Amino acid sequence: MLRRQFSGNAVGGAAIAALHALLRTDSGSPRTSSARESSKLPQHPPRARRVISLFMHGGPSQLDLWDYKPQLLEYHGQELPESVRGTQRLTGMTSGQATFPVAASAFRFRQHGNCGMWVSELLPKLAACADDLCLIRSMHSEAINHDPAATLLQTGHQQPGRPSLGSWLSYGLGSENQDLPALVVLLSRGSAARPADPLYPRLWGSGFLPSSHQGVSFRSGDEPVLYLGNPPGIEPADRRRMLDAISALNRTQAARIPDPEINTRIAQYEMAFRMQASVPQLTDLSSETAAAFDLYGPDSRTPGTFAANCLLARRLAESGVRFIQLYHRGWDQHYNLPGDLRLQCQDVDQACAGLLQDLRQRGMLEDTLIFWGGEFGRTTYTQGLPERGNYGRDHHGRCFSVWLAGGGIRGGTVLGSSDDFGWSPAENAVHVHDLNATLLHCLGIDHTRLTYRFQGRDYRLTDVAGKVVDGLLS
Repeated sequence: MLRRQFSGNAVGGAAIAALHALLRTDSGSPRTSSARESSKLPQHPPRARRVISLFMHGGPSQLDLWDYKPQLLEYHGQELPESVRGTQRLTGMTSGQATFPVAASAFRFRQHGNCGMWVSELLPKLAACADDLCLIRSMHSEAINHDPAATLLQTGHQQPGRPSLGSWLSYGLGSENQDLPALVVLLSRGSAARPADPLYPRLWGSGFLPSSHQGVSFRSGDEPVLYLGNPPGIEPADRRRMLDAISALNRTQAARIPDPEINTRIAQYEMAFRMQASVPQLTDLSSETAAAFDLYGPDSRTPGTFAANCLLARRLAESGVRFIQLYHRGWDQHYNLPGDLRLQCQDVDQACAGLLQDLRQRGMLEDTLIFWGGEFGRTTYTQGLPERGNYGRDHHGRCFSVWLAGGGIRGGTVLGSSDDFGWSPAENAVHVHDLNATLLHCLGIDHTRLTYRFQGRDYRLTDVAGKVVDGLLS
């Protein structure tokens, strides 16, 4: 054997040995793509089996929707006291303003339900569901710009590269339907004319988890999942023979090289083949009754709208999808907030209320956990000077509002409050990590025990923080 061949083989052998060591757990057994065997999930009886996340991308204004502050009328147009603002970091869009005038909401609020929850006039249908909602008025986040804030809420870290919440659930609990992905993503855009902030697939990506746990985005139109259908001239039997041949080659390679992504590739080919039959039937809403469309609103008949996606979310939940993620863009109202916010609320109000009512009628609300909220809220002061009947608000992560409903959540509840100016939490502050820890708890998971070893350390969704918020639980 030549010296060069000997050295090459030695290096290759060392690399394989190192890779083999990385692919083994502390107990010495190979790490699988599912945490169920190692963590025995769920770890306690779950109240929820699935999650529907209604993510309002851009940051809805809590002061105009959920956090009633009539006292701001006294300060409207006046300078926000420096003692209130303190050392809070501001975005580059308003940090250079010479003045920070307070803006009271232009909308009326009323109390609703037996719980007496204050809700804006912009959300009359959701207000009628107040006794189903658990409203958190004291959410807070360190991030002040869209990308890091959305990434933090979705993955538990401001920097990209971590698995999304849906991917963690896929890894920990697996799928209830082997013909569909555990994580499905649906996108829609608001009626407001202004450009919507972009969304990135890494928000529903699997990060360092096996790629079989990444989300699959469903599109409106004739091809819900790109590249899923067979090319012209290829029959299902032909595709089956091709996949069998590819699988045999991949299994031969997997026997030689212990790379978990090879097995992931095999599983994804098989999933895609099964989805060829399951997805078209699932996304075809023509079988829904007129009463169902009426429940979700007229937009539900238009594919790709938020209302149509809510109706599809119910069908996905019925079909055993573990995590259904809806993104609705257009909530970034730096200017013309009264007009644009009204349009955004018209997009989502009836559809959200219809989803709650539909799930309740079908007996599914008890084990379906619903989240509604954005990556942050909006500031008490205006961006620029307030005009008559018109104003805008900048990003605000220090205190904002979200709501939960369904599996394991205490309906008809308001948790936490903000200070008199709606600037900071006054009581029962809830951090993003606390929210995620509570969501996992409802699904039967101890957030400190759902971990994955990567690059020499154990990672989890809640990083090194987070606590379950008992006040949210029924």
